Amino acid sequence: MQAVDIARGLALFGMFIAHVAPAADGIPVVEQLVAFSDERPRILFALVAGMGLGFISGGVTPLTADRGRVRGQVAIRAVLIFALGALLISLQPLVIVILEVYGLAFLLMIPLIFVRAEILLVVGCVLVAVMPAFTWAATAAFRVLPPDAQGWRIPLDWLLTGAYPLVIWVPVMMIGLALVRLDLAAVRTVVWMSAAGVVGIVTGLIAWQLAGNAGDPLLAESAFTVMNVSVAVAIVAALLALTGLAPTGARRVARAVFWPVAAVGAMPLTIYTAHILVLVVSKRQEAGVTTDDSWGLTIGLIVGSLLFASLWRRLVGRGPLEWVVAKASMRG
Repeated sequence: MQAVDIARGLALFGMFIAHVAPAADGIPVVEQLVAFSDERPRILFALVAGMGLGFISGGVTPLTADRGRVRGQVAIRAVLIFALGALLISLQPLVIVILEVYGLAFLLMIPLIFVRAEILLVVGCVLVAVMPAFTWAATAAFRVLPPDAQGWRIPLDWLLTGAYPLVIWVPVMMIGLALVRLDLAAVRTVVWMSAAGVVGIVTGLIAWQLAGNAGDPLLAESAFTVMNVSVAVAIVAALLALTGLAPTGARRVARAVFWPVAAVGAMPLTIYTAHILVLVVSKRQEAGVTTDDSWGLTIGLIVGSLLFASLWRRLVGRGPLEWVVAKASMRG
């Protein structure tokens, strides 16, 4: 679905900005852009990852046959993504690589792929509202581990205390999977998503501000995550309306304008990996500090991704790494 590919492409661009856009003290618009890109793209990425699982497992109507084959394909994909993440981490980029956690999240989602949409949605929303406070408390509790417990550091980071804790990523993916089952092409689903997104944004923002005033970090953390998930849902809803429900002329224009972004979003593994490799070779010393921050690099990553993905998509089709993973997981 083009709207989901566009959302995934926008999430990648947000990551580029978060990773390499330099600080812009004193320029409010740029500061807001960088701040917006700091957290929300990763949540949007998790949401559309769950949607991807929904599409490959039957879409609105879950598969009744070959469920074991689908679970096996997801497991193979998860292991390959995890391995690629480990390889990229070994190159020591100046950013946190998401692919290891992404692969683990896919593994944890395997038993949930064919759970009823209503259950996925309710449980996912509850966990999104609760788990951020839990991760904040866990991070504070495990900040100083005794020497004999240091071996638990990496698993704890994956599950609770890292930049991409699984206890938050998996519930967001559950929501994305549930939304596919509820039919993203239906007007009622898009209207419901839009309303839920707006309510979640407003409620989360109010709660976040109240928590800040009251000095309650637990409530603030949960409210902030609820707000970010709601932003992601609202973005997907807006794109679904624009590319699928708008009047014919507007819909055609939107699809044409966003086609290059959708091309980027259709090959996320290739584009994400390429951007990490670019960051690795772009490291430099400035005033004794190693950095890769640059507006030129930020713009270059976005423009370069649009050009490469558009040409590759038009001339070849599936992204190169996507092709490898599909062949390895026996998806054609």
